[in-house]
Amino acid sequence: MLIKRPNAIRPSEITPESVYRERRRFLKLGAAGAIGALALPAQAGLFGGSDEGPPGKPDFPGLKQSRFSVDEPATSWESVTTYNNFYEFGTGKEDPAENAHTLVTDPWSVAVAGEVEKPGNYAFEDLLKPHTLEERVYRMRCVEGWSMVIPWVGFPLADLIRRLGPTSRAQYVEFTTLHDPQQMPGQRRAVLDWPYVEALRIDEAMHPLTLMAVGLYGRELPNQNGAPLRLVVPWKYGFKSIKSIVRIRLTEKQPQNTWNEMAPHEYGFYANVNPAVSHPRWSQARERRIGEFLKRDTLPFNGYAEQVAHLYRGMDLKRFY
Repeated sequence: MLIKRPNAIRPSEITPESVYRERRRFLKLGAAGAIGALALPAQAGLFGGSDEGPPGKPDFPGLKQSRFSVDEPATSWESVTTYNNFYEFGTGKEDPAENAHTLVTDPWSVAVAGEVEKPGNYAFEDLLKPHTLEERVYRMRCVEGWSMVIPWVGFPLADLIRRLGPTSRAQYVEFTTLHDPQQMPGQRRAVLDWPYVEALRIDEAMHPLTLMAVGLYGRELPNQNGAPLRLVVPWKYGFKSIKSIVRIRLTEKQPQNTWNEMAPHEYGFYANVNPAVSHPRWSQARERRIGEFLKRDTLPFNGYAEQVAHLYRGMDLKRFY
C-alpha cells in the first residue's frame, strides 16, 4: 500500500501499486504457484514436506495448530517472504526482501508504557518466555486488493496484556515500529511520518484471534515480514498488523495511527475488511489471492464475521471504516 502526501503522488500511482507496478509479478507468482497453491492440502501442524514451504528444519518444531486456523491452502513461502509491504525498507513489493538484511533483531527490546501496572523495557526473550507458541493459519487481506493465507507462529496478544496488568483507564493499545534510518533505509525518505504507529481498541486487542507473531511457516520471522515481533489482526486490512514492534502503550484516549493521520478520507482507524465499502480509488468487493489467477469475492471481516462482528454491534461501518 503506497500512500503519499497529495503533492508527492504521481499519476502512475493513482492505480493501486499492486495493479500498476506489479502486474508481471502477479503473473510470475501465479504461473509458479497456482497449481501447487490450489493443490496444497490444509494440514495439522507445520506444512512439512511440501515444496511450498521453506527448506530445512523448522525453528519451532512440534507446534500445535490452533483451533482458530482456517482450512485453506497456504500461500507459498516464496510469495509470503518476497511480496511484502514494509515501507521502512522501500515502497516496492520486492524491496523488503532485498533490503531488510540491514535490520539487527538481536538484541531486541520492547518498551511498555501507559495505563499498565508493569511498565518497563522488556527484552524480547523475557517478553516471549512465559507464552506457549502455536501455529495459526490465517487469511491476510491487503487494502490494495490482494490476499494470502499464512501459517503464523505466535501467541494471543490478550495473554501479554493480562501479564502487563492494564488499568481500568486502558481503552486502547498503541504499537510503534522501530525508527532507525541506518537499519531501515526506507525511512530516509519522507514517504510516511516516521515512526509507523498503529492501534487497536482494547476489546479488539483482547480478542482471541489477535496474535503476536514471532514466526511463519515454522520459522522465525524473516526481517521483511516484521521480525522479531509483529501484530496479526486477521479481520482487518494488512496495514493494521504492524511490524518490528519496539513500543506498546496502553491509553485512555484513541491514538492517531499513521495511515489515518496521513489520509483520513482513505484509511480509517478501524480498517475492518468490508467489501461493501470501497476505497475512494478502487473497489474492495473482490480480491486476488496470490498464487491464483482468478479473483474471488471478499468476505466481510475477511471471513471472520462470526467471531468478531459483535465487537462493532450498533456501529455504522461506513462511517467507522
